[in-house]
Amino acid sequence: MPEPFAIGNQLVGPGQRATVDLPVALLHTHTPMTMPVHVVNGRRSGPRLFVSAAVHGDEINGVEIIRRLLKRADLRKIRGMLIAVPIVNVFGFVQHSRYLPDRRDLNRSFPGSERGSLAARLANLFMSEIVSRCTHGIDLHTAAIHRTNLPQVRIDLQDTESTRLARAFNAPVIINADVREGSLREAAVANNIPTLLYEAGEALRFDEVAIHAGVRGVVNVMRELDMLPKTKRPLRRRSVVAKSSVWVRASEGGILRASATLGDRVEAGDVLGIVSDPFGERDTEIRASTKGIVIGRALIPLVNEGEALFHIARFVDVESAADRVQDFRTRQEKAIESDSEPSIV
Repeated sequence: MPEPFAIGNQLVGPGQRATVDLPVALLHTHTPMTMPVHVVNGRRSGPRLFVSAAVHGDEINGVEIIRRLLKRADLRKIRGMLIAVPIVNVFGFVQHSRYLPDRRDLNRSFPGSERGSLAARLANLFMSEIVSRCTHGIDLHTAAIHRTNLPQVRIDLQDTESTRLARAFNAPVIINADVREGSLREAAVANNIPTLLYEAGEALRFDEVAIHAGVRGVVNVMRELDMLPKTKRPLRRRSVVAKSSVWVRASEGGILRASATLGDRVEAGDVLGIVSDPFGERDTEIRASTKGIVIGRALIPLVNEGEALFHIARFVDVESAADRVQDFRTRQEKAIESDSEPSIV
């Protein structure tokens, strides 16, 4: 039997679950700002998994993923502990902003410190109260504002445990990505806590496919860790691993008319879109610099010279990767139709 889990001013005993508000800071109005945390403590000992969202305050798909995750009936059978934090950057979330009030990026401020900036203090709180007390983690993100991402998991493929969990998550694409300095993933890995980074959709918008795939992915990881009973149905199509990726940038500013979208297979030299001036007197074709799959793209058609427009992932076998992405789309559409959760449109 596991011991009660102490967090904030509460004890969450075995077989119990509770929502705790961790004090963060006082606003200039003397209003307290808190970080909401939900703990599900199993009756049997096992891994401790944190699932976090809105480290960037405008990335809201993960908030909905966690809401749906916590509604699942099979959490009554959990072994170990789930610590769900739907809104880490509460300041940015309230302001619909990626950043904190001082314009710092929380995901470049880890592991933080008790006496540093507001971002450093918030990072330190999250590390000390949540991350350092877990064995594994999943951090949920979207693309930055005015961009969107194909559902993907980013890890260091040299980390065998992270690779195992990324394959279990079963997003269509796995990206081998170095950790960013000051990121939550870097701080977690430095503490020997394997952590997946899930990227899907765009900021300030719900994306049903990204959300549905995210919920399923987190549950798959929990099953892989024996936190939940494993399903008898094997994974029919597994993630494909990108060997690298590259952004195609605007050679000059103008108005973009995109012809390529997420999941498209492209060859080197393919036209991805056309940038024009407002009068149509000058057209500049944006061409793929390599063959691969489009895993990210800009959404706003007003572009400046040098702006990143299309993110292309390279694969050893592009045809197999394209088939996997198409299979993912088909299966997600069918799964969403049969899901009891009403789709967000």
